[in-house]
Amino acid sequence: MGYMTINNRKIQFTDEKNILTVIRKAGIELPTFCYHSELSTYGACRMCVVEDDKGKIFASCSEVPRDGMAIFTNTRRLQHHRKMIIELLLSSHCRDCTTCTPNGRCGLQKLARQLGIEEVRFENYKEELPLDTSSPAIVRNPNKCILCGDCVRMCHEMEGVGILGFAKRGSKMQISTPFGRKLSETTCVSCGQCRVVCPTGAITIKQDIEPIWDLLEDKNVRVVAQIAPAVRVAAGELFGMPQGRNSLGHLAAALRYIGFDEVYDTDFGADLTVVEESKELLQRLKSGENLPLFTSCCPAWVKFCETRYPQLKEHISTCRSPQEMFGALIKEDARLRREEDGRRTVVVSIMPCTAKKAEIRRPEHYDEDGQIVDYVLTTSEIADMITTEGINLAKITPEALDMPFGMSSGAGAIFGATGGVTEAVLRCLMNDNSAARLEAISFSGVRGAEGIKETTVELEGREVKIAVVNGLINAEKLLNKLEAGEVYYDFIEVMACRHGCVGGGGQPVALGAEPKLARQDGLYRFDNLSQIKLSSQNPVVQDMYQGILKGKEHKLLHNEKR
Repeated sequence: MGYMTINNRKIQFTDEKNILTVIRKAGIELPTFCYHSELSTYGACRMCVVEDDKGKIFASCSEVPRDGMAIFTNTRRLQHHRKMIIELLLSSHCRDCTTCTPNGRCGLQKLARQLGIEEVRFENYKEELPLDTSSPAIVRNPNKCILCGDCVRMCHEMEGVGILGFAKRGSKMQISTPFGRKLSETTCVSCGQCRVVCPTGAITIKQDIEPIWDLLEDKNVRVVAQIAPAVRVAAGELFGMPQGRNSLGHLAAALRYIGFDEVYDTDFGADLTVVEESKELLQRLKSGENLPLFTSCCPAWVKFCETRYPQLKEHISTCRSPQEMFGALIKEDARLRREEDGRRTVVVSIMPCTAKKAEIRRPEHYDEDGQIVDYVLTTSEIADMITTEGINLAKITPEALDMPFGMSSGAGAIFGATGGVTEAVLRCLMNDNSAARLEAISFSGVRGAEGIKETTVELEGREVKIAVVNGLINAEKLLNKLEAGEVYYDFIEVMACRHGCVGGGGQPVALGAEPKLARQDGLYRFDNLSQIKLSSQNPVVQDMYQGILKGKEHKLLHNEKR
């Protein structure tokens, strides 16, 4: 424990890793572009500089606090320094702010306003570079890049994909892919985490809103929405609701206002996934083939495994993701009632994940009638549609989901948190919904925010070793150990995004661990209040196996071998 003086006030510090953290703890929000608590310290933007009592200026993010230090955070010298940085950034920045996707939420725009910059004195001599729209998930606009390097560090340090880096020197420096290739020509997994940390409009979500508006007005089309579990605990943030608040009922009402014909919960698809993946795990444990079994819910993880570890792709579950299972079920139901309805059915998924936009285009997710899930809208996109319609999500009266696919279990809801798939599968396999058993599973080591978690459970007379991973860099570490024979597991859950889907690339931007943990807690609260705890005990799921799915389980719910 020590003390330092900040703006003539004595502030206590303990184990804070840098002065910036101490300053923020004291209630002073220093501006930053390149600092993120979950990434390495870079110290490039120089926005967080402070001045000590001897007149020395230094970056607070890269300086360790020391007892007796005296610093100032907003002297006239520092004000001049920060304003000059922003002016220089703006001078070489595309300025179509009013039509830019993050308008009103842009970090550069926010700081320009905060620092009182009303004009830019310098000309923009930078060559205009082409946009990269080749990815199904994100759009790169290099003309809006301020070279903070956040996307580079995220791609390397958290996701282990490493397709973004600095290229060229001096005034020609830019963020680029290897050899300047388009994103679609790289091993990008479409996770969208680069977009989460980008403070400007240089990396944005690829929008699919316009065709949805057209479909909603077409009387010959039945537009069906499915809402993923992580969406309900994040969408409300954009409308002033507390972090982690369950807004599923509000979303259902809003989508009906907009014009969606039917609104369901992807949790129902998650329940199907749990049942099928539990069966598959038991089969592999009995046969001993292709162990460990990898989960297949996260499309960014699936692509990462296929491109970086193709020798392990046979270990990926054949189960479709909840989104695709639910889409296949809706399309099959539509085929059975086509004559009485007469309308074409379009399935729109509301997802926390940009990689889901890529998943629906994979060849295994087409059937004889075409694409199974037609469109994916991220949480941020559906919030934009709700705003365009003039709806305040926080103030409308919540409504129930449609039936029969509106009934789901708490196990399906926790899919949105890291460890949720594993916990749901264990509940199903142990087939015991007593409070004591559910509590034992939740405390078995599957919950928590750690990058790699391990647990061992007893199942049918044998020990089953399990790993739960979030963040692809952690998946890489674990797979390298697996390949080297240093570890062994029977079941491995992997989510590309830290904390799981609650931290997906399509969610409202909320940097740091705290908001993601609040979203996780929101899902667990939903589970606590759910009357059905096991996916296999969902009565509508049981009816589906005796009805629409009978004899077609593998065709509708599984992929052929990858």
